[in-house]
Amino acid sequence: MFYQDRIWFGVSEGEKVCILPRMANRHGLIAGATGTGKTVTLKVLAESFSDAGVPVFLADVKGDLSGMCRPGEAGDDLEERIRRFGLKDAGFHPQAYPTAFWDIYGRMGIPLRTTISEMGPVLLSKLMGLTPTQSDILTVLFKVADDQQLLLIDTKDLKAMLQYLGENSQELSMEYGNISKQSISAIIRHVVALESQGGDAFFAEPTLNIADWFFTGTEGRGGINILDCRELIQDGTLYSAFLLWMLSELFEALPEIGDPDKPRMVFFFDEAHLLFQDISKPLQAKIEQVVKLIRSKGVGIYFITQNPRDIPDGVLGQLGNKIQHALRAYTPSDEKAIKAAADSFRPNPALDTRQTLTQLGTGEALVSVLDEDGVPGIVSRCSILPPQSLMGAISDREKEQEVLRSSLYLKYQDMVDRDSAYEFLKRKGEQDVLEEEQKKLEEARKKQEEKEAAAKAKQEEKEAAAKAKQEEKEAAAKAKQAEKEAAAKAKQEEREAEKRRRAISSGVKSVANTAAGTIGREIGNNLGKQVGGSFGKKLGGNLGASLGRSILGTFLNFRS
Repeated sequence: MFYQDRIWFGVSEGEKVCILPRMANRHGLIAGATGTGKTVTLKVLAESFSDAGVPVFLADVKGDLSGMCRPGEAGDDLEERIRRFGLKDAGFHPQAYPTAFWDIYGRMGIPLRTTISEMGPVLLSKLMGLTPTQSDILTVLFKVADDQQLLLIDTKDLKAMLQYLGENSQELSMEYGNISKQSISAIIRHVVALESQGGDAFFAEPTLNIADWFFTGTEGRGGINILDCRELIQDGTLYSAFLLWMLSELFEALPEIGDPDKPRMVFFFDEAHLLFQDISKPLQAKIEQVVKLIRSKGVGIYFITQNPRDIPDGVLGQLGNKIQHALRAYTPSDEKAIKAAADSFRPNPALDTRQTLTQLGTGEALVSVLDEDGVPGIVSRCSILPPQSLMGAISDREKEQEVLRSSLYLKYQDMVDRDSAYEFLKRKGEQDVLEEEQKKLEEARKKQEEKEAAAKAKQEEKEAAAKAKQEEKEAAAKAKQAEKEAAAKAKQEEREAEKRRRAISSGVKSVANTAAGTIGREIGNNLGKQVGGSFGKKLGGNLGASLGRSILGTFLNFRS
């Protein structure tokens, strides 16, 4: 209850046990064995903060917090506790609280989503259980996406970027370092496994606007946001990664306000040991840093776990308000846990803290809260008040109706798949394929043109050779014809010259014969006359003429 400006949650020896609102952002711890009343304590504190107008977030691991949207049921047990604690005069009465139900799978509440970019490489590596080398490559992936202004929204974007890194590892390695394809393949397997666990529903849009958790109901009560974790808790890694992301988002979104009169918001993380299970040192350091610094943002964090040892010392030291339910000692290890829990309280001389821890009944706890100066109070044994809302859970059907009536459901019900890295790289791949096809077509066209040009050149060369051969043949034929004609002409000229010679020779010969005959006849006549008189003259003339012609013919033939 919120009573006299204080968070009243229990009674110790007739005195009210309260948390001062201005000290509520100093964080807190609710611990104890199973069945000792941790859930009731959580509900009472959540109701009290809501009554104070402070929004609350609850991680509902067992599904038994949904009854906060219904008023508590009157009964003899409740009436007895009201009388015992003097609650009636304080205005205690069964009432419902303004409640919004969330579910990262969108089945039992308003869909609660975030993006790959908002989760970041550190938490994402934890979520997928990556090795240090694989985590480094994931960090490179985020850097490449940032440099190329690519949005990483869902797991499709993550796989597309991983494939892009693998296909371009050689080129990217020069700027971002070695990128092992084997590591990329391993990360892709982890992404596929994450999708099978519901990651494809969690990493999507519209993403959660933290401001939507800061709502108030009637009478100014702070809204109670309940995350259904019954399915989520089956994967402790996803559960812890989500809660760590949520704290980081709050830390980045909220401005510094120092120590306000009351918190801006209070978170209750059930099964808190899962946050720190198998956690790396850098991540644990980040959690410790957020827990330390988020106080100045006006946010209080309350861890609910079975044993304080589940919380690292660096975080445990930041938890100023402690409510420790009973612990059971069955083993030496349990004994050590009880001693450690008892030693964490400021001693009370009137109380054996260690022994009391094992004797507490259901609904009882050892309590130490911060005073006005922020100093832990002396430990006291306290009885926890009953909740004003329904103690148990409502049915899933009733819960579904509550979800459908919520105005926030209309905002977040439909998933939006906007243009991001996957779509960009898909278009780029299609464009690259198209360009490659165009390049091949261009190369084929050029090759065909070159082939046709070569064929044409070859044909032209062949035609030129044929033409040259024909011209050569024609020239040879022409030369042969010219030679033949020249030979014929020479022969003709020779015949004509021979004919002329013969004609001349014949004329000369005829003249010579005549002359030779005349001369020979004259000589023969003279000789024959001298010898034989008239008869001798005639015979000598005929012989002289024949002899003269014979001698001249022989001469002429010789000259020829």
